[in-house]
Amino acid sequence: MSDQLARETVTEAAVAEAAVTEATATGAKSYPLAADVNVRSGPGTSYPKIGHLPKGTRVTITCQRPGETVTGPTGTSRIWDRIGSGRYVSDTYVRTGSDGYVAPRC
Repeated sequence: MSDQLARETVTEAAVAEAAVTEATATGAKSYPLAADVNVRSGPGTSYPKIGHLPKGTRVTITCQRPGETVTGPTGTSRIWDRIGSGRYVSDTYVRTGSDGYVAPRC
């Protein structure tokens, strides 16, 4: 395994672990991902990718904000979910059961 690939794998594992830990620690409701998704540093695909979460991972949405429009497995939306400090995923990858906001706005 290359050094770059090893660093990316460790970073992605840390992001996934942080999302699970935060959901457990806060006791807040978590939602499953509908597909594999890139975690971004802001609400759009132009923001740097800071991790990756696999389909089925449960995430806690701390707040939501409008951003870039994305089409994903659950539809098309401008809503982005903050799943931790500086960590965002498009709401179209999260099975919230709603087409609208389910958490406070950021």
